[in-house]
Amino acid sequence: MDEFDVVVIGGGPGGYPAAIAAARRGAKTALIEGGPLGGTCLNWGCIPTKTLIAGAELVEQIRHAEAMGVRVGEVKPDYAAMVARKDRVVGELNKGVATLLKSNGVEVVQGWASFESRRQLRVKAADGAERRVRAAKTIIATGSASIVPKMLPKSPRVLESQGFLAQRELPRRLLVMGGGYIGCELACLAAALGSEVTIVELLDDILLLLDPDARKEVRRYMESELKIRVLTGRALESAVEKGTEIEAKVGGETVVADGLLVAVGRRPFTEGLRPERAGVEMDERGFIRVDDRNRTSAANIYAIGDVNGILQLAHAATSQGLVAAEDATGGRPAPNETVIPGVIFTMPEVAVAGLTEEAARKAGRAVKVGRFPFAALGKAKAAGRTGGFVKWIADAETDQLLGAQAVGAHATELIAEAAMAVRAELTAVEVGRTVHAHPTFAEAWMEAAHAVHGGAIHLPPPRKR
Repeated sequence: MDEFDVVVIGGGPGGYPAAIAAARRGAKTALIEGGPLGGTCLNWGCIPTKTLIAGAELVEQIRHAEAMGVRVGEVKPDYAAMVARKDRVVGELNKGVATLLKSNGVEVVQGWASFESRRQLRVKAADGAERRVRAAKTIIATGSASIVPKMLPKSPRVLESQGFLAQRELPRRLLVMGGGYIGCELACLAAALGSEVTIVELLDDILLLLDPDARKEVRRYMESELKIRVLTGRALESAVEKGTEIEAKVGGETVVADGLLVAVGRRPFTEGLRPERAGVEMDERGFIRVDDRNRTSAANIYAIGDVNGILQLAHAATSQGLVAAEDATGGRPAPNETVIPGVIFTMPEVAVAGLTEEAARKAGRAVKVGRFPFAALGKAKAAGRTGGFVKWIADAETDQLLGAQAVGAHATELIAEAAMAVRAELTAVEVGRTVHAHPTFAEAWMEAAHAVHGGAIHLPPPRKR
């Protein structure tokens, strides 16, 4: 039986960085993975989605090129070629992860792990061969899987995100069940490439993790520019396959589509892991309970990423993995980071860091808000990307920045500055006094910080009450 100081189960964006970090701290480390390295994020989530969206955004920009003084002919997206490019990108990154693990001395064990006891694991390979591994410390990083309601028919036309991204052809008419970030991103992708898209969301609006003003901006573009039909406050009551079509009942209305994308959430993936044999406790939804350093109820076992249910984001998993690896190798890490930016690659992009305006008010904080529209920004005018805005949420008493949101061009990149400012507990005055290069989109943060106090130079003065 092979013995290791640290064994990581799962090679996704939480698992492989945790394995590398543990190995760099001198631990004899193994990583157990039954599928391709990189996990859902690299193979069926973040990277393939954004690769395809990059192509769709290019198509969308070309369609509006004449407004920039550039005349082009008919735009003809080749979706099969886009998927082939996506596969090449994923393959290159897979190889990169394997190289990183090897160069750091991490032993990769191919197969599916299950606990036999707190310190012993059984690994079953795809060919049925079994191997037993003993671990002083174990980090569970098995991720999550899509939830597919049992009411839906089992059909090749009913797909969750992984199956959708594997298609070589987009459906002419696409029905999306779920208005969260996965559903909205893929809806924008399909609509920009010519599909007729309908989103059905049970709740009152899409993208409810955002403040209403940001949601309104995204929804407006999706409906007016991409022609996506958004049905909120309605349930998808039933769906049946009829020949080559899916026929769904939505709030008494019949919606016919060629494909149904299911994007109603994700569940922790622990099939076959048997964590209860190791004394690992799970909550009523199946997520593994952890403390603020990702330690489970079993003293030598950690759980990071989607499987612990704290926050289902790849970069959150990476951050948690580094904390767990340090703790598992005798370090004294700081607790998990709490300022985790969220980025959504819809059209337009949207991002959030720290508290939303709604959350801050619900927490009893007196807040001031500073907004600055891209329509008033020189670089946005020059680039022809004037839709959207950035927004600061500040404590009205201390001026400390509590959160930020951005919607529009480069929002997913711009949010990094906001996350750093919130994490560093900067004030609106401090950000306003920080000189930002001109002309840039990032200037909007400086202007919005001034706007918290009514002093944005490139906005009309606030009305006197």
